[in-house]
Amino acid sequence: MFATPAFAQAAGGGLGAVTSLMPLILIFGIMYFLLIRPQQKKLKEHKAMVEALRRGDQVLTQGGIVGKVIKVADDGIVEVEIADGVKVKVLRHTIAQVMSKTEPASA
Repeated sequence: MFATPAFAQAAGGGLGAVTSLMPLILIFGIMYFLLIRPQQKKLKEHKAMVEALRRGDQVLTQGGIVGKVIKVADDGIVEVEIADGVKVKVLRHTIAQVMSKTEPASA
């Protein structure tokens, strides 16, 4: 029996397997640095912002409501005043942005 050209080309060695995986590894590396890493950084910054919420901060919720923080509870709920006498309770992680921070009270 004669060896076909396809079999003759496949007998090159183990280096072909590494070079065939190289584009896949390169794509994963690019995806990590362009998508995954910035998303994790943004999530960490949002968590730090939400943990630093204080009474008196003016905030914007993900629903588009702008209000002033009246009370910050430990169970993840923040009470926000959106108008005179109108208070709503929102989940802490739904705060999208702190528009203005209050200065800490001097001791």
